[in-house]
Amino acid sequence: MFTLNEITRAFTGKNLFESDQLFTEAVVDSRLSAAGTLFIAIPGENTDGHKFVSSAFANGARAALIQEEIEGDYIFVDLREGPAADTIKSGTTNVEKPVCIRVENTIAALQKIAAFHRTQLPKMEVTGITGSVGKTTTKELMYDVISDHYRTLKTLGNKNNEIGLPMTLLRADENTEQAILEMGFYVPGEIDQLCQIAKPSVGIITNVGMVHASRAGSMEVIAQGKSELIRALPDDGTAILNYDDPYVRPMADLTKANIFYYGTDPAADLYAIDINSKGLEGIDFTLIHKGQKHPIHLPWIGRQSVMTALRGTAFGLVKGLSWDEITERLRGSHNQLRLRLTRTFSGSMLIDDSYNASPESTAAALSLLSEVNGRKTAVLGDMKELGQYEQKGHRMIGEKAAQICDKLIAVGPAMKITVDTAIENGMNPESIQWFATSAEAADYLINHPSSKDEVLLVKGSLSMNMAHVVSKLEEKK
Repeated sequence: MFTLNEITRAFTGKNLFESDQLFTEAVVDSRLSAAGTLFIAIPGENTDGHKFVSSAFANGARAALIQEEIEGDYIFVDLREGPAADTIKSGTTNVEKPVCIRVENTIAALQKIAAFHRTQLPKMEVTGITGSVGKTTTKELMYDVISDHYRTLKTLGNKNNEIGLPMTLLRADENTEQAILEMGFYVPGEIDQLCQIAKPSVGIITNVGMVHASRAGSMEVIAQGKSELIRALPDDGTAILNYDDPYVRPMADLTKANIFYYGTDPAADLYAIDINSKGLEGIDFTLIHKGQKHPIHLPWIGRQSVMTALRGTAFGLVKGLSWDEITERLRGSHNQLRLRLTRTFSGSMLIDDSYNASPESTAAALSLLSEVNGRKTAVLGDMKELGQYEQKGHRMIGEKAAQICDKLIAVGPAMKITVDTAIENGMNPESIQWFATSAEAADYLINHPSSKDEVLLVKGSLSMNMAHVVSKLEEKK
């Protein structure tokens, strides 16, 4: 929570209003405006938030951050640099009408306000989390682990960029003890900017993968970008690092903060052994820390969930929770991978992992498919934004599909690489179908129903619209 005068202090160091206004959150969508919200008018490629200021006020917002001149019966505050700075054009310092706050750039202003708000909450500890795969799932588990012990704020959904993170921070108040914030990466310098706003004392890296390589350029650049979180930690902070990842492990050399390694290697501070996936019945494994063994059964599916559990456990240990507290909260967590289990119209099991895809997450999904009883069909769409790793990533999936799948339904031009690789690795060409679009793949699957003993995995990058396949297979009667 923050106030109108807190906004003016962020720019001028002064309270400009005699009566103040308390905000519970900032929003960029006027439809989400309500009593207690600050509306941020952001110009975009397809629309301009300034067109919706009046709608935001009509929905209950009491103030709006603007960078362009607008008309209306409002109190106008000019916080831009120059002769007009610090002026209230309406001639009143009482909040009698909706307030429009003029700045040079609304996104930069949002970040500045959030950074100032962070300085007003010195007792709040911030944990930043980044990585190519598993950020959101890990964040949700971390919240489940500590939220009964501390008053905790977390990133909603995946609002982890230069707009979403400041908006999340502005929801914190003087009672917030812990904040768990996702930090997304697209280009070098982005995470460093987020760290300058949030000031994390704990940083968690899940892994470094090929996703977003089309923008970053290479795995090395991606690793460097992710490491900005670790570089930003204070000397008395803690870096929680994936020992198994060859790009993450060396990040320990980039900070004076304490290092806590997790993984499946006994060299890690916390590691897992005796991993036994029971398919849809959950997973068993043993965690070892300081020589003590802690057997655990979780109702989660897939071996990849062990790494999520390791990260949640490591975080709980760093935050001072006991083993009993941590294991109880792991078992009680409703957290699960983004995938869901459903049924097709013909009665076969359907693993819906259609939200997005990278080579690493698709390989993990195929591993899960291998652990489930039944004939195995993978319906896979192109993996986007791989840049120079497009060939390598799609070949990797072709090799794995050949080892696991009875049938492969491939969608998209890049998936031709996967098809060719699967055939090279011994998969029967008659067991493979390729389609240009998800709509074509859905039509084929409807006209060639799967049997009840078959398990279908659906996965692909968001732009491939693999969710269309899922919806068609579910709705067909």
